[in-house]
Amino acid sequence: MADAAAKSRSFRKYTFRGVDLDQLLDMSSDQLVELFHARARRRFQRGLKRKPLALIKKLRKAKKEAEHGEKPEAIGRQRQTDKAKKEAEHGEKPEAVRTHLRNMIGVSELRKAKKEAGHGKEPQAVCTHLRNVIAVPKMIGSVIGVYNGKTFNQVEIKPEMVGYYLAEFSISYKPCRHGRPGLGGTAGRFIPLR
Repeated sequence: MADAAAKSRSFRKYTFRGVDLDQLLDMSSDQLVELFHARARRRFQRGLKRKPLALIKKLRKAKKEAEHGEKPEAIGRQRQTDKAKKEAEHGEKPEAVRTHLRNMIGVSELRKAKKEAGHGKEPQAVCTHLRNVIAVPKMIGSVIGVYNGKTFNQVEIKPEMVGYYLAEFSISYKPCRHGRPGLGGTAGRFIPLR
């Protein structure tokens, strides 16, 4: 009994099709696409459109703000905030320039910042209607509000979700529960009319 308590619990290391998570983050996009299933490969080979790329940029921005301890704002819902207006008045760098600089950050910097962020820090949820986006390793650790036609369901991207569509984690219908028939159901007792 004491021997069992002395043993430390070992966790299973995540691999995606035989490739370790750290190696996934270091892979080029061409090497990563080769690991995906045929439908996803075709989608990436035809090029990502503007909307999925914008979503990835917003996710990166939310992660960055969470790592620096700034209070995140609602991302993807506001046009120009008071902060942006103040920056324009004081002559600071415009948001577009800072966003461009932020997008040049490599994966190693993101991984380093994620380790420094601490255990309980979670990025602000980024709401999106894009249900057809395929989860890539850059998204791991992000929180996405995926629209199901009525509400935004919060989904935290985990390593196991790489290669799946966001729609698979936000069900768009209420599953049918079969129970006893209600009023108006056939197979009820026959009650004759007098």
